[in-house]
Amino acid sequence: MNRSPPCVLHEDEHIVIVAKPAGWNTHAPDDYLGEGIYEWLRDREPRWAELANLHRLDKDTSGLLVFAKSALARRSLARQFEARAVRKQYRMLTAGVPPGSRIESRACLARRGKVYVATADEGDEAVTAFAPTPPPPGFPPQVHAVLAEPVTGRTHQIRVQSAALGFPVLGDALYGGAPAPRLCLHAERLAFHHPGIDAPVSFELPADFAADIGQARRAALADPAETNTLRLVHGAADGWPGARVDRFDRWLLHQSAALPGPGDIARLESLAGSGIAGIYHKTLTRNLQRLDAEDASPRLVSGEPAPARFRARENGIEFELSFEEGYSVGIFLDQRDNRRRLLAGHVAAKFPLPGIAGGTVLNTFAYTCAFSVAAALAGATVTSLDLSKKYLEWGRRNFTLNGLDAGGHDFIYGDAFDWLRRLAKKGRRFDIVLLDPPTFSQSKEHGVFRAESDYGRLVSAALAVLAPGGVLFAASNAARLEPAGFIDVVREAVHAAGRRIECQYWAAQPPDFPISRDEPAYLKGLWLRLG
Repeated sequence: MNRSPPCVLHEDEHIVIVAKPAGWNTHAPDDYLGEGIYEWLRDREPRWAELANLHRLDKDTSGLLVFAKSALARRSLARQFEARAVRKQYRMLTAGVPPGSRIESRACLARRGKVYVATADEGDEAVTAFAPTPPPPGFPPQVHAVLAEPVTGRTHQIRVQSAALGFPVLGDALYGGAPAPRLCLHAERLAFHHPGIDAPVSFELPADFAADIGQARRAALADPAETNTLRLVHGAADGWPGARVDRFDRWLLHQSAALPGPGDIARLESLAGSGIAGIYHKTLTRNLQRLDAEDASPRLVSGEPAPARFRARENGIEFELSFEEGYSVGIFLDQRDNRRRLLAGHVAAKFPLPGIAGGTVLNTFAYTCAFSVAAALAGATVTSLDLSKKYLEWGRRNFTLNGLDAGGHDFIYGDAFDWLRRLAKKGRRFDIVLLDPPTFSQSKEHGVFRAESDYGRLVSAALAVLAPGGVLFAASNAARLEPAGFIDVVREAVHAAGRRIECQYWAAQPPDFPISRDEPAYLKGLWLRLG
């Protein structure tokens, strides 16, 4: 569980060197638009809780970043960046006419709306050296390569100056670059004085401009030895509108309104690479009642079938999955990072989970108990509550798969509202309460539950069993419930109960579920510590 993700190239007591993929922000652009690579790392492990970011790369630029871990590194690197002592080298491609020899560009950059322009005397001075270099193999002869060494660190500096000189970056639509699948700009070398060993260090990372952007980002997320379950395609955000593709160990699950055609199968096989045994399809529909029994379970469309029960791995935890048990396969991948937060006992830089080791956790709407297993492995005693006996038994098997004694934990079958009332009446209190209900459900005791209209009532019921100083995790995938409205619903229920919010953390959907204008965020997660 302490394995670093593949995007971490080097780590010591003072610094972390990271390979940022193209298409991923350095910082979160907005509270509701997904985490940048900096926030994703900072909130991943307790040892990175004080991680500091001292420079950035544009979202569509790939390459090296250095983050400071220690106070000494923060001070030292800040001084070096300010004194322009950090050496940075970028590699770029262009369809323009590059310089025949090394040149130095000096210009002032001024902002004009969403872009920057080079001026003679307005704005901040930018200094960049450009030099020709041999082009990478596989590109047409009209594509040239250039090395760029920025002395200053202005926003869009290389992009603006290269465009002004007549050789804009390939794929840079903002500054007149020729069309390409990605912005062909990569930070390939970073050199500075290491604050811990008091000596110069240099790090290099070759560019791969031909790599698929989405798959490069996903390859940076998880070590296969720790996690072999990821979303490979997230609809329009990955250029495949209406489709979802998940990897579960050696099998792919394709989800769309229609079966994949031969061309789609070939694309899926190419996308996944080696190690895939078979491809399944699941019909995406908002009305599950219209699916007959045959359509409800995924169907094999290519390759060999999976066993009736097989294992997949997430954050080092083994989970039992099945393509033969109806519409769901046994785990929801979009909650992977939140389960990891339980496993690591770490939500955010100033929000460690209290009492996770030796504490008590109530997991409502537990399904196959994935959250419960993560909490139990962290040392908590867990109560799992669900309306399905089948899924609770599945959850018990997940406990056993991970060497946990299911007998040391509680599994309660029944309606969540009914049992929250019973537990409160018995005086039961939990250090952490998890709320991740389905968008729609129905029970004999309480009838219909719709997240859009009933979530506040659920929070109120859960607060009755949350210990003082405890943590509430509230989540919803109801697309119609906007993030700001969801937060208001939760906060109003908290205040109505006379509880005080001591700390709050918004948890976005993970980076393999990218957010775009065509594929808006749907998952909402809110961690709250309440007095």
